[in-house]
Amino acid sequence: MSVHKYKDRARKTHWRYQFSLPGSTREDRKRVFGSGFASKVEATDAEAARRIEEQQKRDLAKAGVSVSAEIPKTLSMLLGEFFAQHVDVKLAPKTVERYHEQAAYLGLELLNMAICEITPLHFEREWNRLLKSGGHHRKTKLPRPLSAKTVRNIAGVVSSAFAKAVKWGLVKANPVTDSDPPVPKKRKGIGLTVAQKDMLIEAATGPWCIALFLEMAVGLGARRGEVLALRWSDVVDGRATIARSLTQTKNLLEFKGTKTDEMVVSKIPEETLPKLEAHRKRQDEFRLKFGPDYKSRLDLIFANPDGSPLKPDSVSATVSALFKRLKIPKPKGGALHLLRHTMASQMLDSGVPLPVVSRRLGHSSVRVTADIYSHAIHGQDDEAVRRWEEYQRQHRPAKPENWKGNVQ
Repeated sequence: MSVHKYKDRARKTHWRYQFSLPGSTREDRKRVFGSGFASKVEATDAEAARRIEEQQKRDLAKAGVSVSAEIPKTLSMLLGEFFAQHVDVKLAPKTVERYHEQAAYLGLELLNMAICEITPLHFEREWNRLLKSGGHHRKTKLPRPLSAKTVRNIAGVVSSAFAKAVKWGLVKANPVTDSDPPVPKKRKGIGLTVAQKDMLIEAATGPWCIALFLEMAVGLGARRGEVLALRWSDVVDGRATIARSLTQTKNLLEFKGTKTDEMVVSKIPEETLPKLEAHRKRQDEFRLKFGPDYKSRLDLIFANPDGSPLKPDSVSATVSALFKRLKIPKPKGGALHLLRHTMASQMLDSGVPLPVVSRRLGHSSVRVTADIYSHAIHGQDDEAVRRWEEYQRQHRPAKPENWKGNVQ
């Protein structure tokens, strides 16, 4: 039994786990310990998660040994090879981090199965398990359900790994494609009212530039990292060129391309331009104060007083707290994205053509915009009919005086 009960110096009862690392021998036994858990269930869940983590570390190490390294036989080994050969070397740091986080939810039983024996039914069972109790509460560590979106993302990672396995000749087919991962509810891009948006900006507290950051975010309709990565050289004649994004992982801040790897040139609202100029003068004061220590090379519009990049996650936390303080409802984890929805919804409501809005949002296609903002497009139906009827009246030829309205 790897889970045990013990008492601390205050005679309080706790639970702990210990197990030997994969590959340990009697002569070279390496053990992993964990303690301080309030219940046996909590300790057991923590042990299971740690075993998966250690197994994946071992598989990753194996995968990178040499060309003649052992061919992946289990799902755990396949994921290790997939991460080593593709994910960790070809994808963006934030994507790499998410892939690893999502793979960590998979059950140890499934991970230890031979890839040639895994069927769509096995995955069907795993998706249902994850939906029911795949996660855990941060404080109590007790099991909790995962969202349909998270489970579908996990299925996407596994499917990508099996797609590589097919290309590598390890299996003949991808069993994930014949399973049915859950389909998340379709999201709607519903934004703030004009009054809510104004209140949010006026009440903003936090980093010195947070108010203008919010105003630029809603005015440009750009993503969080795209606004944080804007440079002064990107602003010319009242237009901002969105060409990069600032991304954050646990250990790294990095500039990368936009989500679609395409530049977007967007007009900055006229009412924002004077505030942007005042912001620049304030930033020049910081430049003088910090002197040679100021990060002038980055040329960032939104930065810490010393010119260094703001952390995207910290900005999101600040904005979420602002929403909570003002009691403005928002979707879970989507406070900043709500500003993006605000611009798009209001533009579509006012009759701006869909392709124009789609281009400003930097979407990969007009269809993506239409799917997210269909409610706003449908709201233009009355205006569309009115314009069509007006067109008919203007272009209908005059009727002859003796016209009786019947056709012989």
